[in-house]
Parts: sequence; C-alpha cells; structure tokens
Amino acid sequence: MSETENIPSQANNPLHGLTLEFILTELVEHYGWDGLNEQIPLKCFAHEPSIKSSLKLLRKTPWAREKVESLYGFMLREIRRAERKPENPYRLPE
Repeated sequence: MSETENIPSQANNPLHGLTLEFILTELVEHYGWDGLNEQIPLKCFAHEPSIKSSLKLLRKTPWAREKVESLYGFMLREIRRAERKPENPYRLPE
C-alpha cells in the first residue's frame, strides 16, 4: 500500500486546505467584529479585536477554534442557500 492510500479523503471537508487566518478573515468580512462577537462571544472579538490576537487565542483554545470553524461552515451554507433561492414571481416590483 502506498502512503496516499492511508490518508482519508477530504473531498467533503469544506475546511480542507484553508488556514485559520483565512477562515477568520472571511468571517470578519462577512459579520464584522461586532457580529462575530455576537455569534461567538470571546474577549478577543470584543476588546480591541485584531486578526493576530484572535489567531493567538484560537490556536490555544480548541473549543473556540471549533466554534469558529463551525460558524464558517454555517456561513458558507447560508451563502449557497441565498444564491440558489429563486426570486418570488408573485412579488411586486419596488
């Protein structure tokens, strides 16, 4: 058996190949720091937030990192759902 056969497939993992910094940056762009703090109340999101300080905490705190990764997955699903949603044909033009 080759080494690649021992590695489980990551085809269905939306986080595969993404860095924590990229995920956090995308969340901040989508929700903003205040919105991110509403979703996941952490001091690093509320008090003088920065990518650097947040990454430092998330790398040391597995449960917080899991929440951030989960929120990123939720954000992606919401974006896809919004893109697929057809416009209501019965809605009156504005």
